[in-house]
Formats: sequence, C-alpha cells, structure tokens
Amino acid sequence: MVIHHHCKALDHYQMKIRILENSVRLRLTQSEVEQLAKTGRVRQTINFGNSALHYSIQKASVDDIQAVYESNEILISIPTKTVDDWSNSDQISLQETVAINNKETLKILVEKDFKCLTVRAGEDESDMFPNPDTSH
Repeated sequence: MVIHHHCKALDHYQMKIRILENSVRLRLTQSEVEQLAKTGRVRQTINFGNSALHYSIQKASVDDIQAVYESNEILISIPTKTVDDWSNSDQISLQETVAINNKETLKILVEKDFKCLTVRAGEDESDMFPNPDTSH
C-alpha cells in the first residue's frame, strides 16, 4: 500500500509511506531531508475522518534505526550522526532489519525521493532529488 499525503500549494512536504507485510519505507523530498537534519523531525498525518494515522521520522539518541507504533503513530528513530551524514551526502537510503521476536523481523527503509524519469501529469516533483539514472 502506498499512501501519498497531498499538501497545500505552498507546502512542499510530501513524505510518502509504503507498508508491506513486515516492512515500512519512507521517502523524503529535499525539503524534508533538510527539515529532518535541522529540526530533528518530519511528521505527516493521514486523516480518515473519525481517526488519523501519523507517521514520523526523527533524529534520536539511539544506536540503530528503530521503529515503534503507539497511539496511532508510526515513529522511525534514526541516530543523529547517521541523519547528519546522510543529509549531506549522495547516499540514497538508510535501512535496518530489526528483530521483533524470535521468528519475525521488521525491515525499515528510508530513502531520498527522486524525480521520475517519465513526466506524470498532475505530479509536482519540484522538491524531489534529481534522478541519478538519467541515462534512459
């Protein structure tokens, strides 16, 4: 399932979330990566009318990338130094596989969101990272 948070015209934040079985992936625009590095947090909300799902990413004093789900919020925590290094580099993604019990793991993937190679009508990609695969 891919959920896009559509934003106001002046708000370029559009962090995307993808959830599939025991994996969660967040894609961040250039502004969101900058916001994460500067303020330490990016948060989006999907409103369902009578309830909402929040998903957030934050810099934290943790040793490894972690995820928790509490009070209708998915919260991804990333070590501060890891975020700072990633935000100032060409590195595309951060990932971690976390044991959640003796039999299961949770895969966490955080990526910089790239412009598509094919223009899609109605999509504002002005804040996305330049696609490194422009050879096609």
